[in-house]
Amino acid sequence: MLDPLIKLCVPLPKKLYKRTRRARTIDEVEEYFPGFKAFVDSTEQEIPRPKNKKRRKSYYSGKRKKHTVKTQYMVNSEGLILHKTGHERGRIHDYEIFKNKPPLIPLQVENVLDLGYMGVQNDFPTLKSVLPFRKKRKKGELSNEEKKHNRRHSKLRVIIEHTVSRIKKFGIMGTKFRNNLGRYDRASDIVSGLINFRIMQNNRTLL
Repeated sequence: MLDPLIKLCVPLPKKLYKRTRRARTIDEVEEYFPGFKAFVDSTEQEIPRPKNKKRRKSYYSGKRKKHTVKTQYMVNSEGLILHKTGHERGRIHDYEIFKNKPPLIPLQVENVLDLGYMGVQNDFPTLKSVLPFRKKRKKGELSNEEKKHNRRHSKLRVIIEHTVSRIKKFGIMGTKFRNNLGRYDRASDIVSGLINFRIMQNNRTLL
């Protein structure tokens, strides 16, 4: 199999994550997190309907209305994948994955999250987190300032949406995953590494 050879040649997220964990100075932190920002989100991929009833229930995604697996990614402002989790069952909420497996990043870095991560500011008070404003039933419409914040926030988060789009352009990640789930993380690792390699070549990054 070529998997072990490919893993040696491409910048896998776990390799880059080890380096970010060693960053100490401001310059080192900015090297991995340009603009001192990180973007976290989860993506789902459909799998065949499990035969076992309990597995069917645990892998059923209420959001997708299908049986899925989820993977959480963290990218920097260049779209480089610096961290990814192993796959989780589709029933698990995005924020639950984050709480169980939060990526450890320098304190200077802002985590730019979406509304699926509501609660992070209470559960992780030392973490710099930025979320969009959510409409409240009693107050009704958002203020003009809140709307402006949400528009800026949305523009920033486009970067992780583009990265997820790159991942799904690979057939094995973009269609129903019919292989053994035991091989899923191996496939997503390699695809992530190939994407990182392309980004680093385009940006002439020497990470």
